[in-house]
Amino acid sequence: MGEKVFVFDTTLRDGEQAPGYSMNLEEKLKMARQIEALGVDIIEAGFAISSPGDFESVRSIASIVRNATVCSLARSLKKDIDAAYEAVKVAVSPRLHVFLATSDIHLEYKLKLSRDEAFERMDQMVRYASSLCPDVEFSLEDATRTDREYMLRIVEGAIKAGAHTINLPDTVGYSTPGEIYDMVRYVKEHVPLTDKAVLSMHCHNDLGMAVSNTLSGLEAGARQFECAISGIGERAGNAALEEVVMALKTRKDKYGLETGINTKEIARSSHLLSSITGVKINPSKAIVGQNAFAHESGIHQHGVMAKRETYEIMTPEDVGVTKTNLILGKHSGIHAFSRKLEELGYYDIPDEEIKNLFSSFKALSDRKKHIMDNDIIALLDSQRSVVKEGWSLKDYVVNSGNGITSTACITLEKDGKKVQGVAIGTGPIYASFRCIEKIIKHPFSLLDYQLDAVTEHRDAQGQATVKVSDGKGTYRGRGLSTDVIEASLLALLQAVNRMLYEKHGEAEDDEFGLDEGDMLVGHTDKEE
Repeated sequence: MGEKVFVFDTTLRDGEQAPGYSMNLEEKLKMARQIEALGVDIIEAGFAISSPGDFESVRSIASIVRNATVCSLARSLKKDIDAAYEAVKVAVSPRLHVFLATSDIHLEYKLKLSRDEAFERMDQMVRYASSLCPDVEFSLEDATRTDREYMLRIVEGAIKAGAHTINLPDTVGYSTPGEIYDMVRYVKEHVPLTDKAVLSMHCHNDLGMAVSNTLSGLEAGARQFECAISGIGERAGNAALEEVVMALKTRKDKYGLETGINTKEIARSSHLLSSITGVKINPSKAIVGQNAFAHESGIHQHGVMAKRETYEIMTPEDVGVTKTNLILGKHSGIHAFSRKLEELGYYDIPDEEIKNLFSSFKALSDRKKHIMDNDIIALLDSQRSVVKEGWSLKDYVVNSGNGITSTACITLEKDGKKVQGVAIGTGPIYASFRCIEKIIKHPFSLLDYQLDAVTEHRDAQGQATVKVSDGKGTYRGRGLSTDVIEASLLALLQAVNRMLYEKHGEAEDDEFGLDEGDMLVGHTDKEE
C-alpha cells in the first residue's frame, strides 16, 4: 500500500469560474454527485460570498454530499468566512478554505498591506475560522513568488492559528517542477510544525506544467493536490485530476503514493462535464480524449495486437472507457438494452427512465442502421438534460437553398396550446431561431452554436449545442437528432426554457397572450 494522497477537486469553484464553464444549480448538483462518485476527498463547492447564487449552490451541495468533505473559499475577511461557514455548516464534513496573497507584488499593488499587516490579518482570520469550523485550510496566494523567509513565517503562523492544511499555490503558473520541489522541501525542513498539517499543491497551467509541478510537489512531501476535471480553471486551467491520478497509479513504482479515486469513473466524469458545459474534450487530451487509446499507425496497431503493453501503458477500462461486443438494433429488447447501459458504466438507472430511454432508442433504430455506444450515451445525456416545463417542438418545415431566402414555419406547444410562427433569415438555422424568438416573445442573442456528429457514418446523430443570453443570464441547451435542423431546434428550446423558467420563474399567462391556433409572422430586417 502506498502512502495516502488527498484529492481536492475545485471543478465547481476555480473550474466553474473559467469562461464558458458556468453552471446553474441543477448542473452543479449533478456534477457534485459525480465528483463524489469519483471518490475525491474534498469538494470545493464554490466561493459563497461572491453571489447569492453561489452561496445557495455551496449550501445545496453541502447538504447532499455524504462521502466527501465540502468546503467553500473565503478571503481573509470576516464577512467571507461567515458566508462560507453558513453555506458549508450543514455538510457531514465541512471545511473553510481561507486565503491571503503573500507575494510582495500582491501585497504592494493589490492589498496595499505590509508583510506585518498581512501576517496579522492572516492570524486573526485563521483563528476566527478555526473557532467556527474544526477543519480549516489556509492558502498563501502566489506562494511561488513569495519571499522564502516570509513564507516560513506565514506557514508556521497559520498552523499555530489552527489551520490543518497549508496550500502553496502556483497561482499564475510561473514555476518549474524543480522550483516546486525545492519550495516544498524548504518548508518541510524549516517549519517543524508541518508534521501537524498537510501541505497542499494548487498549480495553474499557464506554462503547461501544472501536472508536472503538482507531481513534483507530491514527490517533495505534499500530501494533498488541488485539481479540476479535465484541467478546467482560470486562464489556462488547473492541474487535470485524471492526469495526476493516473500518473500516480501508473508510476506507483516512482511515487509510491495512491489516492482513493475510483478511476473507472474518470471518463464518465469528464464526459458529464463536457455534456453540461457544452465544451468539447480535445481529441488528443490525455486520459479522456477520444484518441487517448486509438492506434492508427500500422506499427502501433501491430504492436498492440501482439502485446498491449507495447503502446498502451494503461487500459481503457482503467479509466472507465469500456469496449463491448453487444450490438444493438431495432430488434433488440429492453433487457439487452439495460445490459448495454450497465456495460457502459451506467448503473442504478430508475426503471421509468430506462423505459423512456428505450423508447427513444427504438425510435432512433428506425432512423439509423448502426447504433453505436456513443449514440446510447448521447441519448441518455440528452434525456437527462431536458427541461420538463415550457415550450416543446411539435412540427416544423424549413425551406432553404442557394437561390431562395430561407423560411421556417414552426409549431410549438405550451400548456396544451399550440402556437405557429413563420420567419425568414439568411440561412435555415437563423430563420428557425428567429421564428422561435417570435413565438416565445422574449428576445435573446445567440452567443455560441456548435453542431457535431455523435458517431461516424452518414446516418450519424447530430448533437447541437447552443448558448443564448437575454442580458440577464447565459443559458445552454443541447439537442440530439439524426436531423440537424431538429437537433438545433431542440437545443435552442432547452436553452430558452431555462432562460424563461429557471431564472425568471414561471411566466405570467399574459406574457404570451396567445390562444391555441394563433400564428405569428416574422421577418428579418436588412440591418440585422
